[in-house]
Amino acid sequence: MASIGFFALLLGVLVTVHELGHFLVAKACGVKVLKFSFGFGPKLLGFTKGETEYQIALLPLGGYVKMAGDVPGEELAPEEAHRGFLAQAPWKRMLIVLAGPVFNLAFPVLIYFFVFLGPHEAISTRLGNVPAGTPAAAAGLRPGDKILAVEGEKVRTFEEMAEAFIGRFERPIPLTVERDGKQFITNVTPLKYVESTPFETIERGRMMVEATSPVPIVGVPPGSPAEKAGLKTFDRILSINGMPVPDEATLYQVLAKVEGTLEVTVQRPRPTEVGGTTVQIPELVKLQLEEQPDKEGLAALGAEPKDLYVAVVLPGSAAEAAGIRPGDRLVAFNGEPLTTFHMLDVKLSGLERKPFELTWRGAGGERREKLAQAPLKQVDEHNNATEEIMLGVRSWLLTRGEVPPQERVTVNLRWDEALKRSAHIVPDITGKTVMAIGGLFTQDVPLSSVGGPIMMYQMTARYSEQGWDAFLQLMAVISINLGVMNLLPIPILDGFHLVAAGWESVRRRPIPVRVREVANVIGLAMLVALMLVAMFNDILRF
Repeated sequence: MASIGFFALLLGVLVTVHELGHFLVAKACGVKVLKFSFGFGPKLLGFTKGETEYQIALLPLGGYVKMAGDVPGEELAPEEAHRGFLAQAPWKRMLIVLAGPVFNLAFPVLIYFFVFLGPHEAISTRLGNVPAGTPAAAAGLRPGDKILAVEGEKVRTFEEMAEAFIGRFERPIPLTVERDGKQFITNVTPLKYVESTPFETIERGRMMVEATSPVPIVGVPPGSPAEKAGLKTFDRILSINGMPVPDEATLYQVLAKVEGTLEVTVQRPRPTEVGGTTVQIPELVKLQLEEQPDKEGLAALGAEPKDLYVAVVLPGSAAEAAGIRPGDRLVAFNGEPLTTFHMLDVKLSGLERKPFELTWRGAGGERREKLAQAPLKQVDEHNNATEEIMLGVRSWLLTRGEVPPQERVTVNLRWDEALKRSAHIVPDITGKTVMAIGGLFTQDVPLSSVGGPIMMYQMTARYSEQGWDAFLQLMAVISINLGVMNLLPIPILDGFHLVAAGWESVRRRPIPVRVREVANVIGLAMLVALMLVAMFNDILRF
């Protein structure tokens, strides 16, 4: 029931904001506004102030503004004929029509301003994991270090730190680091990482660090002491000799206290068929193994980090066709040894379909093959089908409950910082929305991605459960979509009225009534077709 309320609130606010734009500018241009309605259908309550009736209607799924003289042939009293909408100069009508979409595009700036304003918790820049062989490790960074600035640019959160590396890669970047209460500067040379979407391509540096200390999940090489003791790849170490081991940092501390034969309790994922779907059910296993002399961490157990072991091979992918299987270990890329799964992501980014050489170790030993990424259809959380060029392998991902706690920091944005961020994000989302709509016409974006009321309701329900910030950000994105869509030059939409007024200002005469009528029929047919596609997609996703 709460979801229905949030859905009605979302639509009601956005359409009312749109109509408020038309209303205020129409009033300013001297047009007589007969009615301003919040909602459709029968009137629940209302009042009249001046010449305008204000009402709340039964169905809070939008609203409308009724202006005098907005229909061709409508008769007005002689003394008010000059106040009709169609009697206004073309430039005034253009302002009135444009005001609705502009309000929808400006409203998100206000939304994001209040979302960003004030104190917010975020993941700090303290490093939880610095894998060996990464640019961060080469720069001398260690777990526990806190990054204070990137090339002199202050960073407070992990997200800010990632954004600071946009356009900074393949050259020494000075970092201001805090370690044990002292500050120093070190240079890191991040690798180039290319993020590509149908809408944009972003190049950023990656020094390949993580905010979370790794959970002790093992990779088990064939013939290793770990395999002989019964350990298996993706086993999670829970305790050693009864001492809990929540992360790898604790693993080092525990192993420093013990020696000889170790009693190790692990959590092992056991594939189980449930309702025709294979799920991983955890089970507890106790093992005994000998601590390896002169070794530390997982190596002391005869194992290695799980990071380069493949957990998932997507069906129909290039990886599956090449014979890569879950449990295989990645070894090298174009002859260069791989150190982390992050390294593979960086190597593959921006490569598109160019061939490369991949070395991996499976049950039959080590293999080296020439591969190329290929398009693969994916279905997102809203059942939208998208196609992405990828290899099709994934590393082991922890569930939300398994992720160790991360250091968080409270960031208190001043009003000017909040305004700057909101003024930056709205044009960015607007640009992506324009490209997405354009992609529908160029077929770069599939029609299957178009959603209707059911999809919007599902999104509202999900985001409202995450709190007001998430719900308001969804409202901002949909408001931008509504504003952009209304600017399309399709009959019935505001964009066509802009074109009509522009035509009249140039040709000094209005578009012929017959042409307008035919255009309205065509526009209505286009909108109905789009609505049918959206509803069909919604039914397929449901």
